[in-house]
Amino acid sequence: MGRYINPFTDVGFKIIFGQEINKSLLIHFLNNVIEEFTIEDVTFLDKQQLPEYDEQRSLIYDVFCQTSSGQHIIVEMQNRSQPHFKDRSLYYASKSIVRQGVRGAWDYEISAVYLIAFLNFTLPDVRDAFRVDVGLVDLATHKIFSDKLRLIYLQLPLFNEKESDCDTDFKCWIYVLKNMETLNRLPFAARNAVFERLSQIAEVRSLTHEEQVQYENSLRNYRDTYAVMEGRYQDGIEQGKRQMAASMIREGIALERIAAMSGFTLVELQQMADSIGKEQDNN
Repeated sequence: MGRYINPFTDVGFKIIFGQEINKSLLIHFLNNVIEEFTIEDVTFLDKQQLPEYDEQRSLIYDVFCQTSSGQHIIVEMQNRSQPHFKDRSLYYASKSIVRQGVRGAWDYEISAVYLIAFLNFTLPDVRDAFRVDVGLVDLATHKIFSDKLRLIYLQLPLFNEKESDCDTDFKCWIYVLKNMETLNRLPFAARNAVFERLSQIAEVRSLTHEEQVQYENSLRNYRDTYAVMEGRYQDGIEQGKRQMAASMIREGIALERIAAMSGFTLVELQQMADSIGKEQDNN
């Protein structure tokens, strides 16, 4: 176990961003992500956007809060991609809009909802950038149509700044979070007192006995669930390769060419071809 907590675990994430006593950290982080207004204070809300499947709860979790000016903000950690991920983001952000509804007479005025998602993967079919901002715009003029819904995706694999490159507090935050578990010291304490505070609360030895037990369980669940889902991911890739190779065999493409494209050996492909031939004979 490293000196500092893993912020990609449920407990680690909540220690940094989800504690009332340390909400100054969350406020500082949010003010470095959202530039349109300054957040003075936040109130933690108890309506967490829990995943539908138990196995995802070690890999997907969030902090839900409301600013003193009324904006609703979801800060979410996603450790593994999933089918229809973009739709899921819209769904949970929309739920925060729907909750603002008032029974009876209501003029439908809503407060803005922001979803800030840390992603330990890259999104398909989006531009190749660490930060991706999504809003509601007029497609013809590209001007903002409404500022009441904003999705901000932070694709951590695309953040490659070194410590010496972090010339803003925002970059400092991302560098520390991405590398925290492997660091022997947390940098930037001299730059801003918020990073000194982060260093204090993020040390494993600073946790209470109860917090350490919770953190160790959270870390174990995170690693176990990640390993299971990684195995399923690899199984899916293997199955897809086999389906592709089988389709090419049925089309009569030379096995040597299929081997070069798929990575299967000629022996494996010949076995697949024999099996396909038997199926066709039986039919």
